[in-house]
Amino acid sequence: MENKKLSGTIRKNIQQGLTVEIVQKHHQRSGELTEGVVKRILTNSSTHPHGIKVQLETDEVGRVKNVFS
Repeated sequence: MENKKLSGTIRKNIQQGLTVEIVQKHHQRSGELTEGVVKRILTNSSTHPHGIKVQLETDEVGRVKNVFS
């Protein structure tokens, strides 16, 4: 897998099954990232300044910071 990082603020960069890094609500201050696979995209708009909100296969929810394509 090539580790090219895409912006997590643009919805079209994110698809189900992709590996991403998210920041969960309770980690926003520390900036701690959680890596996982996208299960659902929760943000409806095409962009979001803080990152597109997704649910991972582990049911964790957060805003995407990095997308691995």
